[in-house]
Amino acid sequence: MSDFKQVTDKVSVSPQISKADIDTAAEAGVELIINNRPDGEEGGQPANADLAAYAAEKGLKWASIPVVGGQLTFESIEMMAMALKDTSGPVLAYCRSGTRSCTLWSLAQAFMGSMETPDIVDHAAKAGYDVSGMVPTLDHLRQIQHG
Repeated sequence: MSDFKQVTDKVSVSPQISKADIDTAAEAGVELIINNRPDGEEGGQPANADLAAYAAEKGLKWASIPVVGGQLTFESIEMMAMALKDTSGPVLAYCRSGTRSCTLWSLAQAFMGSMETPDIVDHAAKAGYDVSGMVPTLDHLRQIQHG
């Protein structure tokens, strides 16, 4: 059962997806799926390679940017920013609950200077995620990247 939460017109986030969710994403016009979960994080979790192969069969692009819970790196923020920047169509990012993906999306937006901090917080909140505790980090990322 798909639990896609729309963050922007282009980006949705979700808890762990299945092949059926990939079918739903393809039908919805998603162009890129971003996996923010490391393999083996939880028992019974589908392997990244298996889902990536299935997505490819459905004509979807795939990016694996695994983030171990609570251990976001600058590299993962850059990778997320590049994946979003290089994709013109809709994107679905997923992790265990959707929180990591929304957090990474928020940081990538600040890094790219694509959105003002209050707008990032507002979009995340409308999707059901509270990133307000990251405001200083979001502001700092925007400042170091865009003065």
